Formats: sequence, C-alpha cells, structure tokens
Amino acid sequence: MLVHLAAREFRNFTHLNVDVPARGLVVVGENGHGKTNLLEAVAYLALLRSCRGARDADVIRFGAPAFHVRATLGPPAPWHTVSVGYERATKRKRATLDGVEQARLTNALGALPSVAFSPADVSLVAGGPGERRRYLDVLLALSSPAYLQALQQYRAALLRRNAALRLAQRDGGRAHEHDARVSVWEPTLAESGGFLVAARHAFVDDHADQYRHLCTAIGEREGAVLRYQSVGGDNSHGATTSASAQGEALARALAHQRGTELRRGVTLVGPHRDDLQLQLGGRDLRTFGSAGQQRSAAIALRLLELASLRAALGHAPLLLLDDPFAELDLGRAGRVLALLEDAGAAQVLLAVPREEDIPEAYTRLERRTMRDGQLT
Repeated sequence: MLVHLAAREFRNFTHLNVDVPARGLVVVGENGHGKTNLLEAVAYLALLRSCRGARDADVIRFGAPAFHVRATLGPPAPWHTVSVGYERATKRKRATLDGVEQARLTNALGALPSVAFSPADVSLVAGGPGERRRYLDVLLALSSPAYLQALQQYRAALLRRNAALRLAQRDGGRAHEHDARVSVWEPTLAESGGFLVAARHAFVDDHADQYRHLCTAIGEREGAVLRYQSVGGDNSHGATTSASAQGEALARALAHQRGTELRRGVTLVGPHRDDLQLQLGGRDLRTFGSAGQQRSAAIALRLLELASLRAALGHAPLLLLDDPFAELDLGRAGRVLALLEDAGAAQVLLAVPREEDIPEAYTRLERRTMRDGQLT
C-alpha cells in the first residue's frame, strides 16, 4: 500500500525519501537517530496529528518554518498520493489527496491507515482515562464517518459550553444569569454525546470476548475484562447501545449538574469524562497490574485495533512496529508475533536498534540503516 515516503523538515529529517517494498521494510538504528520519527511520519498520514501526542509546531525541525509529509500509495488505497503540511507562522495545516487540497482536513483522515505498536503503548493501560478515550476515538473515527461527525459536533459544543461556564464562574455571584448561555449547548451535547457513548459501548460489548482471548493468547492466565463506564450516560444493561437512551440520560445529567458546573467553570459529565476500564482477575490493571500485565493488555488493545480496522476497511492497515518486543520475555514475544502473523498484515515497517533484534518472521524484509536522520 505504501510505495514511497517523503518527509521535509519533519523532526530530525531535512529531506527524507524512502521507497518501501510491498512486504515492508526494517529500519535499524541507535536510539535518537530518527527511526521512530520515520514511523511517526507515516502514522501522521492516518491521524493528521502526531501519534506521540506532540503539537504540530514541535514536530517541525528546529529552525524550519514548516514541515511536509507525502506518500505515494498503491492498491488497495483509493488514492495515489496523500500529503500533509503545517506552517509554523500561520499555524495552518493543509492536506491534499491526489494533488487536490481538501476543504476539510477530515476528508484526508485515514488516507494511509496504519496501526502502531511500541513499548510506549503501556500508557494505554497505566495512563489516565484520556489515553483510553483517545484510543476509542481514533479507532471509531477511522472506522465510521458518522462517529467522526458526532465527535466533531460534540467537541465544538463542549468548547463553547465550557467557555460560557468559565465566564459564569468569573462573574461569581451572578452566575445564575448565565444559565441560558450554558444550557443552549446542551441539546447538541446530549444528541452527539449520546451517539458517541452508544457507539463506544457497542464496540466494547462486541469485542470484550475477543480482548479476553487475546490476553489469554499472549500469556495472561487470569480473566481479562474490558468494560466501558459512562459518566452521565446510561450504564444499565439493555440501554448502553441506544443513542437515544444515552442522549436522554446525558440531557438529564447536564441539567442536574449545571448549578455545580456554573460554580466550577467546567462541564463535569459527558463522554469526555468516560473511561475504558481494564481488569485482570477482578482487579484494576492501572492500579494493581504488574508492568508485564499492563504491557500484555496494551498489546491486546493494539491487536484489537488492527483486527477492527481490517474488518472496517476490507483490507489490513499498514503495521508500524517500533521495537515492540523490547520489554517482553521470549515466550510472550513469540506469542505476540504469532498473533501478528495471524492478523495477516500485508505490509510492515519495523524499527529496531540492532539487527539481532529483528524477529525471525521479519528477517526476509529489506533493511535500511538510520543515522542522524539519514537512511542508507
């Protein structure tokens, strides 16, 4: 799917050009020389933002005015080229498909679909609820245009309601006079938020068994549980996947909390406060899980993402592996490799610090060496 990648002024790359064979590529290089930056540049063309959570301005090479990433694609991609650029001075981001600038950036979202695995993924389990909400939002937005639209509507209304709440908080004793300016955004929040909560619940309900099986296959002996918990939505059995029921519950919660929110200056209920709960043996993995257990759960989530995107797209996304087996024992690493092979990824980009770190399954891939942002 990925035929050629060009990156200009991206991270430590001045001018990077790399042809990617059909089966994929292994990039070998010491830490800090740019191999992870290459994977980040590829992932940017799926997410239109850094997969490492960096601001666009911080992705630009030091001293440069802008960055630009461009990919040439092959079947089954529907586009021949996709590119994204960002200017530091104007803070403007542009995306093009087959040379045509897109009026809306989201038109290019997922143009080069990919799933990335790295040791940093442990933050999906050990980090706060925001990490797991972002995981669900990215996966569902890439799989469903309706979800992406509802997410955009919800975020826009939430931004405006929070601005009205902050104004009311600053006004102190007259906060009640701002009630109408706050409540006007609640119907949109309830409708779009209800859709988001229902879609997240549906995904978790549909994939909880698969997640448990993946954890078991990786090597966890205790039962793994994947559960979605809504703050303000309806978590009762039978109503979780109904957008209308979730919308009605959110509308009630927003009205009920409005007085408190006017004093605190922030919206306290809604899908932006929800969490994807992960348990093992009846205990919260974030609090009580060992480093190995948290790592296994994070890999299971990525494998779930890979399978879900493949089902939604009708073909496997590009697989980005950033030294993913570095913190795994040989047994777990072998089982994860087997699961990746079963997932049937057609094209793989693997980054490792040493050639001896290349798993046997990928030793036939062509190799490049990364040093100081240059590929040889």
